[in-house]
Amino acid sequence: MRSLLSRREWLRKAAQASMLAAAGVSVTPGTRAAELSAARFQNRGNIKHSVAQWTYGFLSLEELCAVVNDIGFAAIDLIGPQQWQILKDHGIDCSMCNGAEISLTEGWNNPDYHSTLISNYENHIALMAQAGYKNLICFSGNRNGMDDETGLQHCADGLKQIMSLAERNNIVIQMELFNSKIDHPDYMCDSSAWGIELCKRIGSPNFKLLYDIYHMQVQEGDVIRTIRDHHQWFGHYHTAGVPGRNEIDDTQELYYPAIMRAIVATGFDGYVAQEFIPRRPGTEGAQGTEGDSAPSPIPTAGGNGDGALTPSVPSDPRIASLAQAIAICDV
Repeated sequence: MRSLLSRREWLRKAAQASMLAAAGVSVTPGTRAAELSAARFQNRGNIKHSVAQWTYGFLSLEELCAVVNDIGFAAIDLIGPQQWQILKDHGIDCSMCNGAEISLTEGWNNPDYHSTLISNYENHIALMAQAGYKNLICFSGNRNGMDDETGLQHCADGLKQIMSLAERNNIVIQMELFNSKIDHPDYMCDSSAWGIELCKRIGSPNFKLLYDIYHMQVQEGDVIRTIRDHHQWFGHYHTAGVPGRNEIDDTQELYYPAIMRAIVATGFDGYVAQEFIPRRPGTEGAQGTEGDSAPSPIPTAGGNGDGALTPSVPSDPRIASLAQAIAICDV
């Protein structure tokens, strides 16, 4: 128990130090609680922030909740029913639920999976209604030689069978757009045009697209114009830097403040979730692919007895990346 509490205290101080750095306040022996409070992230209220759990897999969900609370936002993406109570215990929303899908490659474009998917999604919708959650992710699946028109019709035919239930329970089913150029070869829903056509065929306000800014920049570009022209079809956004899917700072090509302002201008009131893989200098190999969970060594943190932080307070570069990303997107 003592080691767990020490780790949580370290994470809390790491998040505080990260926000101080983002605010331009250096952490020194004279940095006191009042400065920490003053430098705490203040959400402008235009963007509802979230983070995808899998990109911070070196933390337990409880630890990520602590980081999220200390940075100053209140949602985590891509959590299944088994872990919802952990979020509730920490006062954090599940901004995008998962667990009803079979896989990213086996999806709604294949009728062979429809009976399983329909059962899975009906069960998830019931659980989400009880929990008070709104957004549920889905996937097209891979082409496997299937043409786009056939895949569109198969997806529409299958998804229409769960839409009335979703509508009655105020659940929004959201299909994620992936790039098939680099990260998800052969994935069918790899263009905004294909996804928008699917939305039109389904014809329900409870079916939307999860517009992943990273994936669509890789696949087709023209991100801001696409958001301005087609925002009515987009129910959720993901971020990451291009190329590489890492931090969204000036080491990559996208200027996220402008993209966020374009989103705000549409009147969007949903979530923007950070989904970059943190790779600050000095953390190479510390954060791998989905499922990795080995943390880097935890330095000792402590106070000097009068409320000041000692120089040993850590500023984990990966937590700093998240704090910085939230600040960048809070336009």
